[in-house]
Amino acid sequence: MRLLRILSVLFVVAANTAVGQSADPAFTLTEAMIPMRDGAKLYTRILAPRAPSRPLPFLMVRTPYGVSGNTPQNVSGRWDFMTNNTAADGYLFVFQDLRGKFRSEGQFVMQRPPRANRADSKAIDESTDAYDTIAWLLTNVPNNNGRVGMTGVSYDGWTTAMAMLDPHPALKAASPQASPADMWKGDDFHHNGAFRLSYGFEYATMMESGKDVQQFAMDAFDTYEWYLRLGSLKTVNDKLLKGTIPTWNDFAQHPNFDAFWQRQAMTGYLDKVTVPALHVAGWWDQEDFYGPVTIYRELEKHDRSNKNFLVVGPWNHGGWMRGDGASLGPIQFGSPTARFFRDSVMAPFFAMHLKDAPTFTMPEALVFESGSNVWKRYDTWPPKAAVSARALYMREGGALAWSPPPATSPTPYDAYLSDPAKPVPYRQRPVQMTYGPGSTWSTWLTEDQRFVHNRPDVLSWELPTLTDDLTIAGDLTVTLHAATSGTDADYVVKLIDVYPDSGMRDLRMNGYQFMVANDVYRARFRTSLERPVPLTPNVPEALTIDLHTQAYTFKKGHRVMVQVQSTWFPLIDRNPQTFVPNIFEAKPSDFRTATQRIYRSRTRASKIVLPVVTGIRP
Repeated sequence: MRLLRILSVLFVVAANTAVGQSADPAFTLTEAMIPMRDGAKLYTRILAPRAPSRPLPFLMVRTPYGVSGNTPQNVSGRWDFMTNNTAADGYLFVFQDLRGKFRSEGQFVMQRPPRANRADSKAIDESTDAYDTIAWLLTNVPNNNGRVGMTGVSYDGWTTAMAMLDPHPALKAASPQASPADMWKGDDFHHNGAFRLSYGFEYATMMESGKDVQQFAMDAFDTYEWYLRLGSLKTVNDKLLKGTIPTWNDFAQHPNFDAFWQRQAMTGYLDKVTVPALHVAGWWDQEDFYGPVTIYRELEKHDRSNKNFLVVGPWNHGGWMRGDGASLGPIQFGSPTARFFRDSVMAPFFAMHLKDAPTFTMPEALVFESGSNVWKRYDTWPPKAAVSARALYMREGGALAWSPPPATSPTPYDAYLSDPAKPVPYRQRPVQMTYGPGSTWSTWLTEDQRFVHNRPDVLSWELPTLTDDLTIAGDLTVTLHAATSGTDADYVVKLIDVYPDSGMRDLRMNGYQFMVANDVYRARFRTSLERPVPLTPNVPEALTIDLHTQAYTFKKGHRVMVQVQSTWFPLIDRNPQTFVPNIFEAKPSDFRTATQRIYRSRTRASKIVLPVVTGIRP
């Protein structure tokens, strides 16, 4: 270990001489191979102000996506909000390749779980790598004030959250942003056990085809067609990957919430608040909305010192860290929400904890209420005061109503035929590759849902035009009383804001169907996440579906809509609708059409429960 440390220091000196002198005048760039406790060395870039007026704290990002783009010029522009446009009073910025990626040594493991044996001094995980990096920085980088902050979005947010499990004493503040919490229950790879096919396949092949990131070569621009031609999931390894992508192998071998996913899930480790934490989420995050809210909530159970906070804004994945956040797709928010977050929340949060800046008063939860387009401050999330849970019932004739169905009905259900050979697309076709040219992946959650409205395999129910604003703040829950002619089924539920049919300034917004909340539910897991069981054909069952949480105002003149369907392709893999032990092993003959019935009778009343804001709002 001592020899490795000496070699790393020599590398720092050499890199500083070779690279730093030609850098932007505001920063000096240093490169280092920082040794970890098991001997692996991780490639790290350190950008320090050339003429600091005082010792500065570190701000660190650890990522699997490559750090070479973090140049003095890039940091001067991207992180100017953290320095008040004065680099000398800013931070020592640190960017590190995770082990096994790009220029770092060791083996990359997707979402490496926390080490099983913490007594083993050589055992490693992302927490120990962060710890060892901080220890090295404090000793080897001059003019630091002994404090470290960590942040990052998505995978980088997850490495930040992992560092909080067993933090180095110098880690004084952290902001895990859009961090996944559970890859089976609600983040990138699965939602409620339903496999996120296009993202899971394209991300895994991108990350595990080499030390860099490289996209899988598809021979169709419309991936809807590509995945449909692919057929059952079994063909992926049989014909394409041949077992070469470890994460895909994990998908195929662990379709249920078994010990593999349970060990990886972060919630089991969040038993204490170790450092002040600012959790950040976006209402329309296409990748990780479940994660940051879940991590915040788990830690909040143990927060005795009021240092665990939540911010949710009207953003897509990482949208708060770029642009001004005044809009997302065609949806307008009336103010630069992202710039407000960076300048007025994130920058003062770190300055207070790392630089003894004036005290920054942070509410427990700071959320943007879209529709009314205002920021709201809450002392709990979900809020407990001035909110009432109210049920909207699915009724006859495609209606929604605040009153339950009548005692008798000649047809107590609505039905549709779900055909896995003709699945409902999740966004407007052509469905480009997730990160491919022209892709609308980053804003698909804001797409006008009229492109599937009135399809024969999509059911819709609407509330009459609102005569007053309807504001919700908190958790959304759906109860579906459903039956299928098959033995397995998926149910996708969407809560939609239907804009007025006329009078909108932007003509395309007339009658726009904006998806406020959504999720998919795989019914085989209704009684057990670990041991799925088939459905009994044509026997209705009550299914509880979590639509997570939201702060939103449906404006006067708008309508509230709920949609239900059974396919969402290729975002979600096709359920064969015939129960098989492992859908990754399903044969083509297992895929069959099925009649889906959604009941709306007095005894089987399907409904969505909204957290309606009442009285004086915060």
